[in-house]
Amino acid sequence: MKAVYFEEHGDLSVLRYGDRPMPDVADGWVRIRVRATSFNHADLFARRGMPGIKVELPGITGMDCAGDIDALGAGVNGWGVGDRVLPISHHVDWDNGKFDMLGENRNGAMAEYCVVRASQLIKLPDNVSYEDAACLPCAYGTAYRMLHTRGQIQAGQSILILGASGGVGNACVQLAKAAGLHVVAAAGDDAKCQRLLALGADEAINYSTTAIDGWVKKKTGSLLRGGGMDVVVNFTAGDTWMPSMRCVKRFGKLLCCGGTGGYQAVTDIPYLFMSEMSIIGSTGWTMEDQKACIDLVASGRLKPVIDRVVPLPGAIDACAAFEKRDFFGKIIVAP
Repeated sequence: MKAVYFEEHGDLSVLRYGDRPMPDVADGWVRIRVRATSFNHADLFARRGMPGIKVELPGITGMDCAGDIDALGAGVNGWGVGDRVLPISHHVDWDNGKFDMLGENRNGAMAEYCVVRASQLIKLPDNVSYEDAACLPCAYGTAYRMLHTRGQIQAGQSILILGASGGVGNACVQLAKAAGLHVVAAAGDDAKCQRLLALGADEAINYSTTAIDGWVKKKTGSLLRGGGMDVVVNFTAGDTWMPSMRCVKRFGKLLCCGGTGGYQAVTDIPYLFMSEMSIIGSTGWTMEDQKACIDLVASGRLKPVIDRVVPLPGAIDACAAFEKRDFFGKIIVAP
């Protein structure tokens, strides 16, 4: 089969397009003919190498995978060849403390075929396209869990979303708007801000020219005078962490599901205790979160934002665009 893979950790130059062995189908597993996959920051982390996580080499990234069942392993019941599926990307064995992730510590979906356990499968409705489905697991599933399952957002609240032009950010904008919140989206240039407004954001901030904490204070007032946002979403961390803390109103929430801008961050301790904010971490998503996103798309209440769809041979160039943040929404690869 054809795949995009790497034989050693490194920068974009280690990626290769070529032939890899067809994956075997173990008992209880299925092989999927990949119709669509998408880029996530986890693809970059796996290729570059992650401390404490052993990545299978040669490595094939691709966490999100929509496609058709191509072959069934022994003992698989309730599924048939040709079924349309969107598997959940990870498997956790709580009894033995083992975790594996498609495209991370085992080969993923940036290929014509991949394998997953039958227990990871979710049926894909006929009215949900492969491309839309491939947007959902990591980006939209993570956003749904962070906002709804963990964050317990409520209609009428205000929310500030940093990094809103990417996959998770787009998902947060749409999910928060659908839930009845006043949405302020932040992005790095005016063009992306305009697209966020078209997507449904009520207001947008170009953080390359405007300090987000200054904007929020001017717009809503200072902390002790009732100013700030009910909810702030920050999955970039790094230099954005402290300014985002200063955007949270008294008794508000700061939600975090990642650190794409750096794992080290400075905390404004006085603001933390003066605001009595809640900082809530959220990692990954569950089968229920992913099903909820599929239902939203199937019912027409959610439309994933797709920047472009490229064939598998074009995936390396698309990955370069992803690394440069030259995209809005999700970049889809269709093998």
